[in-house]
Amino acid sequence: MCDDFTDPATGVAAGPALSRRELGLLGAAAAVTACSGADAGAAGAILVEAMVTVKTSDGLADAFFVHPARGRYPGVVMWPDIAGLRDAKKAMARRLAEAGYAVLVVNQYYRNSPAPVLESFAQWRTPEGQAKLKPMIAAIAPEGTTRDAAAFVAWLDGQAAVDPGRGIGSNGYCMGGPFTVRTAFAAPERVRAAASFHGAALVTDRPDSPHNLLASTKARYLFAAGRNDDERAPTDKDTLKAAAQAAGRPAEIEVYPADHGWTVPDSPVYDAAQAERAWGRLLALFALL
Repeated sequence: MCDDFTDPATGVAAGPALSRRELGLLGAAAAVTACSGADAGAAGAILVEAMVTVKTSDGLADAFFVHPARGRYPGVVMWPDIAGLRDAKKAMARRLAEAGYAVLVVNQYYRNSPAPVLESFAQWRTPEGQAKLKPMIAAIAPEGTTRDAAAFVAWLDGQAAVDPGRGIGSNGYCMGGPFTVRTAFAAPERVRAAASFHGAALVTDRPDSPHNLLASTKARYLFAAGRNDDERAPTDKDTLKAAAQAAGRPAEIEVYPADHGWTVPDSPVYDAAQAERAWGRLLALFALL
């Protein structure tokens, strides 16, 4: 399961990628819906958002925090895909906040650069985008991600908008998929749900591979893979299923009829229908927080 699977040069696309204008409209629509109280999760809510700074053991991480203006809600740590924290991820976070969550979208590249590192997913597929990102990707280590995750969960627990009586969730996309498991591992007493969408490197031969960490967590899981993820690593779903069963962790594991990256609005292979289906499964999982 790898971010390199999403390649517009293949001509395989279930739906068009959204323009910056369309992304803006998506975010505006989420805000309008929140103001109208159309979603029962945060009825009548107005969203409050800001760029924030989270102190970690490795430095200061910038992040985007959005939540309903009134009330307390389950906290969520959102891990972006390889293109990082950008407008598309903010729009996705606003929609989740509108459903009744306090969402922290993190910049996984904070050690090297503030967000946005790239403006869109399409930039990752350019030589310039890859040259810019590859050194930053190399600087991310599992141990550092686990430390970061603990800091992000602790930060959420210190916010007035977060309900300490509810569990914390984590959702991640592509390279951020396995980071959700590491988040559950970093704070097992707080993280009760983790969702990985077209996640990369969930099953590796390392002792600290995400699938090997499930037994040290207390979360429920959603692992949603793309069909080309499954084609390239057809045994991963079985390994994840076996690991979850051995760990006694509830896990929904499914291969979607869409390609790697299908849930992200600015991805070249964005599939609106399958993205909505995945969105529904995310809300079902987080409803248990």
